[in-house]
Amino acid sequence: MEPDLTLDEVAEQNRSAPDEEDEDAFIVEEIGDSSDDRQAEPTVMLEPKKGMMFSSEDDAVRFYKAYARKKGFGVIRRTTRHGEDKMLTYFTLACNRQGKAQFSAKNSFKPNPSTRMQCPAKSNFSRRGENFCITTVTLEHNHPISPSKARFLRCHKKVDLHSKRRLELNDQAGARMNTNFGSPVMEAGNLEFGEKECTNYLQEKRSLKLGAGDAHALYQYFLRMQSKDPAFFHVMDVAEDGRLRNVFWADARSRAAYESYWDVITFDTTYLTNKYRIPLATFVGVNHHGESVLLGCGLLSNEDTETFVWLFKSWLCCMSCKPPNAIVTDQCKPMQNAIEEVFPQARHRWCTCHIMKKIPENLSGYENIKSSLSNVVYDSLTKHGFDKAWVEMINKYDLQDNEWLAGLYDNKNLWVPAYVKDTFWAGMSSTKRSESVNAFFDGYVNARTTLKQFVEQYENARREKVEKENKADSKSFQEQIPCITHYDFERQFQAAYTTAKFKEFQDQLRGKIYCYPTQLNKEGSVFTFGVREDSKIFCEGEDGKRKEKRVILEFIVLFNQGECDVQCMCRLFEFRGILCSHIISVLALMEITDVPSRYILQRWRKDIKRKHTFVRCFYDDMIDTQVVQRYDNLCKHSHEVAENGAESDALHDLVMDGLNELQRKIDAYRASVSRPSKRKESKVDQVVKILRAKKQQVPTNANEMPSQ
Repeated sequence: MEPDLTLDEVAEQNRSAPDEEDEDAFIVEEIGDSSDDRQAEPTVMLEPKKGMMFSSEDDAVRFYKAYARKKGFGVIRRTTRHGEDKMLTYFTLACNRQGKAQFSAKNSFKPNPSTRMQCPAKSNFSRRGENFCITTVTLEHNHPISPSKARFLRCHKKVDLHSKRRLELNDQAGARMNTNFGSPVMEAGNLEFGEKECTNYLQEKRSLKLGAGDAHALYQYFLRMQSKDPAFFHVMDVAEDGRLRNVFWADARSRAAYESYWDVITFDTTYLTNKYRIPLATFVGVNHHGESVLLGCGLLSNEDTETFVWLFKSWLCCMSCKPPNAIVTDQCKPMQNAIEEVFPQARHRWCTCHIMKKIPENLSGYENIKSSLSNVVYDSLTKHGFDKAWVEMINKYDLQDNEWLAGLYDNKNLWVPAYVKDTFWAGMSSTKRSESVNAFFDGYVNARTTLKQFVEQYENARREKVEKENKADSKSFQEQIPCITHYDFERQFQAAYTTAKFKEFQDQLRGKIYCYPTQLNKEGSVFTFGVREDSKIFCEGEDGKRKEKRVILEFIVLFNQGECDVQCMCRLFEFRGILCSHIISVLALMEITDVPSRYILQRWRKDIKRKHTFVRCFYDDMIDTQVVQRYDNLCKHSHEVAENGAESDALHDLVMDGLNELQRKIDAYRASVSRPSKRKESKVDQVVKILRAKKQQVPTNANEMPSQ
């Protein structure tokens, strides 16, 4: 990684650089940063205008960068020209998304993303004696810009001397990484550098320096957290003798995030290696990038049904009594009993990998049983196929009397993929997602960590997760993965989905190469296709070694041409929310250009404003953005209006009329100034609506009813 250049170093390189004749020459380097940039940043933000004068090149660069950061775009240096005396006479500062996109990758099916999209925004500077003057200006951009995401751009990242010195002193004093990074965060707030820049100063993580805490101290700490975050939720279960038994808490951001990611959660308990030996219970969801998002934590004294019922009810109360659609847990009977009591309508499944890990202790002495059981579980595409393969395996190894296997088969609807793939699980195949969330607490606690210290370290761990999501949002906002085919429906997903989810779709699109669809039947507008997939699987050979084997898999795809409705027996879309390669091959064969909007899930979209991103959290670096400030201001005044409107029926009706009128004005304003929605209705949706409308207008009798 090349070191950041100061403005003086950049200027020195420019003085020694060869002359440039083409004003639109392609830039090879983004503008570096200077540790003393903040010394002369203008206090009043101005837009670049023709004729503006600057005393030096550095002042001109500093001004344009400050303007770019305020507006929300990056800056690069383009053309530079020098006179006969080697002095700089002309240079151009442009938006970092200028230039033609250039994609380079060893694998043409996995091209690297590019931020460039020929943005015209730029400013040209020419020497006038000892000064520099702006000669031409273009302010318009051909892409969205975001001030809140500007700090993630390389040209705006900087570690000033004061922060560097603070990091060095803290490191010498033995401060661990997240504590050291938290020091400048608390002091400066919205930093222009991340924790990654601090790793050069911190060599190892050290234990926390807080004093030991007891139940009273933990309670007091929760009060302090709630004073910072009024929406912070916590509940403590105390025994009759005053002994603390169970604790649950969730911050405002977790509660708001649940409104977007409430459909599927995983729940898991993992023991912390501290002196209390108390299990940490986590509620985990999946965000629009496919990353883990924490939806609440609990510290439990026991793992019996009564304790889990208390925890689930506390969590449900925290989340406005809205239960999830589906839950993934370990194979635990008390946990299962509690879920049946508190979430009776939720689809419950066990973690498959946890079951497979128990094979050695429950089936010791059977060679190759793990490989055989894995093939039965993961390679069975249908329920009937699983049942048949299971019986064959039981007979082969003479396991009819094995109680553990008998119990698994009796509960096959709780864990076998063929029995659970008809439910949307957001890609959650096991509770490993929960375990990965628990893993990010590693480094924040040690063997001597007390309860009070752990809860305080929760803030630092949450800050890390929030920053990761913010960076992923910025990446999806700034970058665009290029299409690898000419199919129009690929461009639909490219425009709608986050970077991570569009990559998953492209993985299935690549898999189309190995799929061969053939029409088997047609009844009316319903087509039945057989799709042969040339695949490779891993199996255990006779010598006990794992080897690769080529197999041909058969899938059935149903396609309703009138409704443009499609379904595959692999059920990948129902399970993960991503169209499978088998469906894609049929769509291509049927020359479908646009897929209906129901196959582009709102859950994976990058253009959706989600509530938790506006929630003020004391660990969130976006705490001082204008969006959050406006949101808090509106919430404050709306609460006052609600209190006044609740005094009588007449005032209530008056407030509701005013709110309805205000909403109409907001809708009219958005319609007049906003650009066309990215989520416009597809051509297929329009055709389907027209067909349905015609069906409703034409009356039919019993003799005219079409065959189903």
